Amino acid sequence: MAEKEMPFVVNDRRKFNMEGELRDPSAHKEQPVEEAPVAPVEATPAATSEPHPEGLPEIVEDEPALPPPPTEEEIAKVKFAYEQTADRLDTMMRASNPGGDHLPPMSFDRLVQSLYMTAMMQLGAGAQPGEQPRVDILGARQSIEMLRVLEEKSVNNVNENETTLIQSALFELRMAFLEITQALARSAQAKQQQQPGGPGMPGGPLGGPKLVR
Repeated sequence: MAEKEMPFVVNDRRKFNMEGELRDPSAHKEQPVEEAPVAPVEATPAATSEPHPEGLPEIVEDEPALPPPPTEEEIAKVKFAYEQTADRLDTMMRASNPGGDHLPPMSFDRLVQSLYMTAMMQLGAGAQPGEQPRVDILGARQSIEMLRVLEEKSVNNVNENETTLIQSALFELRMAFLEITQALARSAQAKQQQQPGGPGMPGGPLGGPKLVR
């Protein structure tokens, strides 16, 4: 049970009033003065505990949702249309060039060889004799990483020959990558020590590999 609030009393003990006259002693009565009621202060809830308004979707910060995958029927239709179009294209190519060589069907070996050749070209392997190699070091690294992912994802799904092929390709590409990066580092260091422009010097017509910007 709450305690009853007691009013406090104000006693005016001044002997004279505002006009300077003696105050009437009988007027010295205690006048109870009640406290002014204090309006209750409602506690403001913290921002983190504020309830979510009804009817509004709750915003959850998460990774963006992926679109729904195609249905089996859609996959089958697109695959059939693709194969029909590819067959017509092959027929047109054979008709226009009867004696020409035609690409064999795609296989794991051809995929590895394609990525291998792409990376080697990016490392400057396609330069003609006497021509300064043009190196796309970032593109080569990307192609090597693609081949690495292919190796990891195809574990236990390839035969011994395919395993040897992809391991050998990665070994050769990584060795070539190291050689090119070391040559580029030596070329950059030499440019700081001597003037470029002379034949056989860094920056000259027969200098080291040139980066593709």
